[in-house]
Amino acid sequence: MTIPIALTIAGSDSSGGAGIQADLKTFAACSVYGASVITALTAQNTCGVADVHVVPAEFVTAQLDAVLSDLDVRAVKTGMVARSDIIDAIVAALSRWSPPNLVVDPVMIATSGDALLTPEAIATLRETLLPRARLITPNLPEAARLLGDAIAAGESDIERQGRALLALGCEAVLIKGGHDTGAESTDYLFDGRGIERFSAPRVATSNTHGTGCTLASAIAAYLARGEALSAAVRRAKDYVTAAIAAADRLAVGRGNGPVHHFYALD
Repeated sequence: MTIPIALTIAGSDSSGGAGIQADLKTFAACSVYGASVITALTAQNTCGVADVHVVPAEFVTAQLDAVLSDLDVRAVKTGMVARSDIIDAIVAALSRWSPPNLVVDPVMIATSGDALLTPEAIATLRETLLPRARLITPNLPEAARLLGDAIAAGESDIERQGRALLALGCEAVLIKGGHDTGAESTDYLFDGRGIERFSAPRVATSNTHGTGCTLASAIAAYLARGEALSAAVRRAKDYVTAAIAAADRLAVGRGNGPVHHFYALD
């Protein structure tokens, strides 16, 4: 049996709800073999981030070369990249090995509100990593911060910011509407040809830790399986919506708990 392989490049969440742990759970749930490159170790739980230990850029390079020289990686997802030198190491490795289907989740702030990307690294992310991406998946605050703009107040603002992000050089942009309000959560896909909307009922739960990681990883998984971009986004949206809807079945921690990655096994 040949199984598609996806690679996550991200930080470790010691509580298991986000980051590398969420990515690998998502890959498994979507029938993809997951490999990982760790950029940072976080001491965190459902209530917040207590400490961060950033992995040296040289060791990030060693991990990337070890994986990409051996495994037939069909999609790469990046999450927490922490610092400019780590972003430089990632870009250099991607240039050396040219794996397809780069999905960039521009992680800047944890669900708890803790910063996960240094301010000076935002420009490096925008200028060097985003232009290589097949898809970037910012939420509303991340889209605004990447552009130095105010958070979008409505669909016209989202459309304007989506076009501006697309102009940074990536192939497509998915602006996530989870931070918006209303009965439905709508994500907006910009691919240079038009706008496609993906809507789902908004789930009333505080257990949303790792939703952004999970969505981006699910998209990467379906791209690794050969899906077209729009179909991959649709299937990933359906998966994460169901994982959020099932989150309250779990009782993990005292804060913002994780989504239920393996709801289908209950």
